[in-house]
Amino acid sequence: MLESFLNAKPLYYDEIDYSRMPRVYATVKERLKLPKIIHLVGTNGKGTTGRFLATALYSLGYRVGHYSSPHIVEFNERIWLNGVNVKSDTLESAHKSLLSILSKKDADSLSYFEYTTLLAILVYRDCEYLVLEAGLGGEHDATAVFANILTLVTPIGKDHEAFLGDTIEKIATTKLNAIQKSAIIAKQQDKQVMEVAKTIAKERSLCIYDSQEFLLPQDFIKIQEISKKLVLPNYLQENLSLSIAALNFLKIEYSVENFKDSRLFGRLSNFKDNVLIDVGHNVLAAHEIVNSLMMKQYILVYNSYKDKDYREILSILRPIIKHIEIIDVDESRIESPEKMRATLDELGYKFYQFETVKDDMDYLVFGSFSVVEEFLRVYNG
Repeated sequence: MLESFLNAKPLYYDEIDYSRMPRVYATVKERLKLPKIIHLVGTNGKGTTGRFLATALYSLGYRVGHYSSPHIVEFNERIWLNGVNVKSDTLESAHKSLLSILSKKDADSLSYFEYTTLLAILVYRDCEYLVLEAGLGGEHDATAVFANILTLVTPIGKDHEAFLGDTIEKIATTKLNAIQKSAIIAKQQDKQVMEVAKTIAKERSLCIYDSQEFLLPQDFIKIQEISKKLVLPNYLQENLSLSIAALNFLKIEYSVENFKDSRLFGRLSNFKDNVLIDVGHNVLAAHEIVNSLMMKQYILVYNSYKDKDYREILSILRPIIKHIEIIDVDESRIESPEKMRATLDELGYKFYQFETVKDDMDYLVFGSFSVVEEFLRVYNG
């Protein structure tokens, strides 16, 4: 079974063999059928941008796949096909097919994400378009081995520094080096991103555009209408704008109605009237959350991975936080309770252990996919 096969693979690695995916893909390339691929790279906003675009394309009558990661509750969330998460029997069938064309050595050697990426390609073999989201990287990401027609670049900030570099310039270079032909870049907080993009475009003769170049006056009217219907905060409006720029690049006409079912759960989503959920987990995400929620204060249900700058994140969130409730997450990457509590003490936060949601209080669940997953598990008993 696929589940047991994937569970035998580690989810995270201290080091990544960047030669493995290109080498394995070369052995099966001729047996895989690729749709027109739109590749998504960036730090934040890949999931929502991809879902906006994929939903619109599907609504317009195309056969479409949207590959994203990680999942919140079930693995099937990663492989969205024609409007719904892929069915388990379809996954099992693709798993059997993939094992039949890979050598046992290659199948066993591929990482969780690498194997899942090839699995998705098999699922999407009959699609016309595939919106393919990179994992944590860019040029060396497993998704970068496939030929694409367009790269979309979402906001880039500091994250996964151990793999991508410790400066915006290094991180942007790694991500933007994934561009193969043409790219559209979303609005960026750091001007260095566009400087890196201009350098790469000149060195490799690439066509790299600012998203505003593909947005017309009528698009901004539609963006506001869609945003009102979907109740989108500002940062999600920016992601929507990038998806519409992609449609215009592809010369595909759209209407407001094509986006009616495009809201992706876990991105500043109303779980209950008094509970907001967001899977953000880095400094860039914290800034966007604060900009979106400045008119209110919340109880923050929180925890963090060790490798995140959670001190800075918690400092940024201060204007909207009443106090913090720590939710336990049973994962090796999570910071130790002692260090987390010591940091909260140093920052002057009042904090408690999360137990339950009270109906007369407002909550923000934030910190990572794992935090949101654990919250849902606790809340649902």
